[in-house]
Order: sequence, then C-alpha cells, then structure tokens
Amino acid sequence: MKGRVDSVGRALMQIAVRHPTSGAAAKWTVWIDTGFSGELVAPMSLIQQLGLESESTAYARLATGIQVPIDLYRCKIDWLTGERDVEVVSSDGQVPLLGVGLLYRHKLTINYPAKTVTLK
Repeated sequence: MKGRVDSVGRALMQIAVRHPTSGAAAKWTVWIDTGFSGELVAPMSLIQQLGLESESTAYARLATGIQVPIDLYRCKIDWLTGERDVEVVSSDGQVPLLGVGLLYRHKLTINYPAKTVTLK
C-alpha cells in the first residue's frame, strides 16, 4: 500500500471501508497514528455515512488522565492480507486515524523528504 506525507507532515493513506453486512462502501483517507494502539478511529460523521451500528461502549484514558466513554463499531476493510474485520472507535475529530493494531506485522516506511508512505 502506498500513501503520502502532506504539507504539515501527516502520513496519510487511503483505505476502502465497508459496512459488515450491508456492503455500503467508502474510501477514507486515514492519518497513520503510531501512538494509537487500536485499529481505526473515525469521526462520527463518517461512521454515520457508512451506517455502522454501535457494538458496545468502552472506556479510554486520555493523555490528560481523564477516563471517557467511547462507542465501538465494526467494519470491513481491504487490507494487505485481504479483507479484514476491524474495530472502529468513534471520535469528535476531523480525520480518521489508523493505529498500530493494523500496522503490527507489517513494515511501515515514511520518507519525509520524498513525501511518500509505504506499507508492506
């Protein structure tokens, strides 16, 4: 998979995302976040556009130490190893984040001078 580094230094990739049962599909440009140990974080607007349904609620501890409830969803993505079922955490952010849960067992190369991202 290939991506790019944008003008402010964010490593970005595009992924194909699908509703797990209806097959509704979208392409999301995700920001690679190696500080996030989960799979995907997505703004509620993208979750609603795809029609994902809340699976459960969990609690996350923010960097400030505050514990907050988060809604969890499921979707399917096209991934290096084929179709993959992944957990999506809802957020109030503007950009979906791709975390270490999807990067594990793969080689991520970010070349800032060339503004390229490669995931193998």
